[in-house]
This record gives sequence, C-alpha cells and structure tokens, in this order.
Amino acid sequence: MAHYDAIVLGAGGAGLMCAATAGQRGRKVLLIDHADEPGKKILISGGGRCNFTNLEAPPERYLSANRHFAKSALKRYGPQAFIDLVNRHKIAWHEKTLGQLFCDGSAKQIVAMLLDECARGNVELQLGQNIRKVGHADGRYRVTLDNRVATGSALVIATGGPSIPKMGATGFAYDLARQFGLKVVEPRPALVPLTLGPDEALFRSLSGVATEVIASCGKARFREAALFTHKGLSGPAILQVSSYWQPGHAITIDLAPGQPQGWLLEAKKKMPRAMLPAALATVLPARLAAALAERIDLTVELANLPNQALSDAELQLGAWPFHPNGTQGFDKAEVTAGGISTDGLSSQSMAAKTVPGLYAIGEGVDVTGWLGGYNFQWAWASGWAAGQYV
Repeated sequence: MAHYDAIVLGAGGAGLMCAATAGQRGRKVLLIDHADEPGKKILISGGGRCNFTNLEAPPERYLSANRHFAKSALKRYGPQAFIDLVNRHKIAWHEKTLGQLFCDGSAKQIVAMLLDECARGNVELQLGQNIRKVGHADGRYRVTLDNRVATGSALVIATGGPSIPKMGATGFAYDLARQFGLKVVEPRPALVPLTLGPDEALFRSLSGVATEVIASCGKARFREAALFTHKGLSGPAILQVSSYWQPGHAITIDLAPGQPQGWLLEAKKKMPRAMLPAALATVLPARLAAALAERIDLTVELANLPNQALSDAELQLGAWPFHPNGTQGFDKAEVTAGGISTDGLSSQSMAAKTVPGLYAIGEGVDVTGWLGGYNFQWAWASGWAAGQYV
C-alpha cells in the first residue's frame, strides 16, 4: 500500500492544477479520476477551444453564500498568472467579447499543458478507477479503489458538481463532504437555459430566434444575446441571469436595449402607414417583432395610435416580464451553484477548518462564476491555493 503526501480526487481543472502545484513543491501526489481521460469538461468547453479565463475576474462576479470567500485565492492567483502559464507553453490564444480568452487551436492544449505541469511535479495519475471507500484514521486518509488502496496525509476533494452528468459528473463531492461533517449549500443548476410554461407558449414558438437584450433578475443585469428555444429561453444573457433566478420569480428583459426614449414615436413619424410589427422589426428580428406586437395588441396603423399607447409599448418592451417555470436541469447546466459550504473552509488554503488534512476546491465548493471563463479561473485559483498547503 503506497503512501502519499496528498491524494487528489478528481482530474478536472482544479484537481490538475492542485496536483501540479503540490508536486512541483516536492510533495508526493496521487491524482485519481474515475474517467478514462483527464479534463473532460475542459475538452468540451468553449466549443472545443476552452474559454480558459477572463481578462478580469473580480470576486463580485462570483456567487456564494459568503461573497467574500473567493477574494483571497483570486487575488493570489489571478487571470494573468494563468495567462503567463499558457504563454510559457506557447499556446496561442485570442480574446473574444467581454474579456473572454480562448485557445486559437484546441482545448486539448490546456489539458496537455496541465498534464505536463503534473509530470514536472512527478504526479502519479490513476485513471479509470472508481473510488470504493474513503476513510480517515490515525492522521491518514485511506482511499480504496477498484484495484488498490492508497493512503495520504492530505485529501483534496476536486470531483466537481453534478452538472453535465453525461460527462460522468456526480454529487460525490457532497457525499464525501458530509461524511467528514462539512455542510453543503443546496446544489442547483447554474448557467442553464430556462423553461417557459403554457402561458408563454407564443415565445416557445420562436425557436431559433436570437436577439441582443438586457436580462435582469434582482440587481443582476446582463447585456448579451438571448435565444428563444422550443422549451423556453437560452443564450448568454439567459444563462447568466439563470444563476440568480429562483423558482417562482420573474426575470425582466429589455428587448430593445440602447433604443432612445421615444423611438416608437419617431417610427410613427417616419412610417405612419405601417403597423406595429413593421416598426418593431426595424430593431428586432421579424418573427419576434410579430409575436411581441400580437401580445401588445395594437392592431391599427401607427398614425392612428395615440402617442401614449406607443410610449406604453416602449416601456413594456423595455421591461418585459417572463415567468420561467423551471430550468433544463443539471443535464444542460454548465456549472453547479451551491455546494460545499465555505463556512467550513479556509479561504487562504481551502482546508477544512475542523478536519485536519482535508481540502475542497473547484466547482464542488459553493463558489460559482459568471459565464465567460470565470469558473475555470476559480478552478485554477482554488487548485493553486490548496496546492500551496497540502
């Protein structure tokens, strides 16, 4: 039975970063994953090009029951640190919208880079192994796999959350956390499409139509594209706001962002004989314009509409309420909100406060970033932080 300084459970982004960091500090590290290859979520991210970080990753763009928890790790290992690592490995990258960074080539380059960093730290990688049992006694963690038993002075939970179960994702991290007495904030799908009920079937009929909007939920506001689907709403703006949405609440969408006050009155002057769908189609996709006009129910020529009616229509378009009846669940969620409570963890080291040698990092922890590279940056930062201490 081999003994290690640290056993890292989960060879995703956080686990790979933690193992490499600890290994390069001279620690003897075993990295375990039940999948047959490491970094599976990395490989499918960003359309296969991996949105590996964002130029800016302030803690305000992360959700957590403790909004201050992520500050320490993100400050000590920020986006530039990971960009420097990518540059050292001569991986070409480019910036897309809103500071999002992607590989020019393939997400495989990021996985290869992390594996190379692990190799430099002499990390032992054990893939395709189910974790049968985890125990703790006499200051050692004992991990029973399909074909062997290993012990470690430290144990790192890096197995992620249950989002995208077809990739093998499970709630194992939460089970393990509870086993050791850590609390878990109720997990829920985040960065996920929202579904609409029968009352809003008109909008489901617009499947495939996309338009730029401002989607709001509470104080959270996101100006990006929204996509109407046969089940409801998707697209970047909707995925972003979904992380803040709670069942039973509405989201508000500005369907004509950037239009000056009085733009429909101006349309009345320019095209008095036109009907409302034609006026709306000057700033919106035609199918969406027709559906909205049907809902607003102003069915005469613009010239015959009172100015007040057009002003009211503008206000309605600027804050159109949608009442989602749910989400498309963990199957379609890019990440998981909630998870292992940060109350029981050190923000400096990611170590459990009450269980010596136990650490939790990455998506399994109650820290969830916005869409656009933020969740990978949390994986790198939390993995690096734990790697300094195991």
